[in-house]
Amino acid sequence: MEIQAPKHSNNVYIHSSISDEEKLAEERAIDSWLPITSNRNAKWWYSAFHNVTAMVGAGVLSLPYALAQLGWGAGVTVLALSWIITFYTLWQMVEMHEIVPGKRFDRYHELGQHAFGKKLGLWIIVPQQLIVEVGVDIVYMVTGGHSLKRFHELVCQQHHCKDIKLTYFIMIFASVHFVISHLPDFNSIAGVSLAAAIMSISYSTIAWGASVKKGVQAEVKYGYKSDQTTADAVFNFFSALGDVAFAYAGHNVVLEIQATIPSTPEKPSKKPMWKGVIVAYIIVAMCYFPVAIIGYWAFGNKVNGIILVSLDKPTWLIAMANIFVVIHVIGSYQIYAMPVFDMIETVLVRKFKFKATWILRFVTRNIYVAFTMFVGITFPFFNELLGFFGGFAFAPTTYYLPCIMWLLICKPKKYSLSWIINWVCIILGVLLMVIAPIGGLRLIIKRAKKYEFYS
Repeated sequence: MEIQAPKHSNNVYIHSSISDEEKLAEERAIDSWLPITSNRNAKWWYSAFHNVTAMVGAGVLSLPYALAQLGWGAGVTVLALSWIITFYTLWQMVEMHEIVPGKRFDRYHELGQHAFGKKLGLWIIVPQQLIVEVGVDIVYMVTGGHSLKRFHELVCQQHHCKDIKLTYFIMIFASVHFVISHLPDFNSIAGVSLAAAIMSISYSTIAWGASVKKGVQAEVKYGYKSDQTTADAVFNFFSALGDVAFAYAGHNVVLEIQATIPSTPEKPSKKPMWKGVIVAYIIVAMCYFPVAIIGYWAFGNKVNGIILVSLDKPTWLIAMANIFVVIHVIGSYQIYAMPVFDMIETVLVRKFKFKATWILRFVTRNIYVAFTMFVGITFPFFNELLGFFGGFAFAPTTYYLPCIMWLLICKPKKYSLSWIINWVCIILGVLLMVIAPIGGLRLIIKRAKKYEFYS
C-alpha cells in the first residue's frame, strides 16, 4: 500500500514557506518605504538638533507670559521641575527603545503595545500622540502666521503699508509645507532641522538679549494684575502650567528619531542618541531659563503672550527674530508631521492595501497640511491653544506615560528610589493633565465670544 501523504504534505510545506518568504519580503519593502524605518544611518548630532528643533519651539516665546501668570516662586519652580522630570522621562524612552534584545521599538505606540498589550497600547498611545503632533502643527501654523504678520508690521512702520489679515499670513506659511512635506523621511529633513535648531537658539538669544537692553520698564509689577478677578487669576495660573508643559514636548517624536540611528549589539543606538539628548537639553536650558526669567523681569505682568511682540526696538533686530521664528517653526512642523505621515501611510498601505507610491504620499501629505492650515486659520488663539494642548495631551505623553511603561516593563522593587521617583512623576503629571486644560479651555471660550471667524 502506497502512502502519498508525505509527498503532498511536503508540497504544502514548500508552498507555505515560499508564501512566508514573500510576505516577509513585502513587509521589508514597506518598511524601507515608510518615513520612520526607511533610513537608519543618522549620526548622534542628528539626534541633538532634531531634539532641539522638536522642543525649543513656539513654547519658549510664551514662557515669560507663563511666569507672569504663575509668579516668581511658582514660575521658576515649575520651569525647573519640568526640565528635571522631562529629562528623566526622556532618558527612560531612550533606554526602552531596545529594552527587548534583538527588537527595536521604532514608534511610541509600539513601546506602548509592549507595555500595555497589543490593543490597549494602541488605544492609550495613538490618540494622545496624534493630539500632540497634530495639535503642535496647528499651533505652529498660527505661530508662523503671527511671526510673518509681525515681521510685515515692523518692516512697514515707516512706509504705512496696507494691513493684511492674519489668515493670509498663515496661508503663506502653509505654502512652504505644501512643498517640503514631500521630503520622504527624517534624514531627508536633517538640513531643515539643523537650520531650525540654529534659528531657535538665535531668536531665543535675541529675545532675552533685547530684554536686557530694554531693561526694567517703568511701573513694572510682578504680582497678579489688579484688574483681574480671583477666578481670572486662578484659571490663568492653570493655563500657564499648560504653557510650560507645551514647552517640553519632544518626547512624542524621540523614539522615531532614535529609529533613524544604526544599532548593533556592540553599539546600541541608545549611546549616540543619549549623547545627542544631553547636548539638546543643555541647549534647551540655555534658551528657556534666560528667556523666561529675563523677559518677565523686564516687563512684569504686562508682558505679551509672545515675548517678541513686547519688544519693538531695535526694529531691524526684532524683525529678524520674527523671521528666525518662521524658519524654526517650518522645521518643527516637519519634525512633528513626520510620525503622523508614517501613521497615515502605514494604515493605508498595510490595512487598506494601497500601493506604496509617490502619488499616495503626495495626496495624503497635502491633505494633512491643508487640514492644519484650515484649523489654524479658524482658531488662531495662540496662548490659549498652548495651555489647552499642553495640559490635555503633552502632560501624559511627556510627564507620566514613560514612567508607567517603565514600571510595567522594568518592574523596579516596590518603595525603591526608582519606584518612588516614577510615582512622584506620575502624580505630578496627572495633576497637570487635569488642571491645565481647564484654564486653556476657559480662555479659548472667552476669546471665541469676541472673535469673528475669518475676519
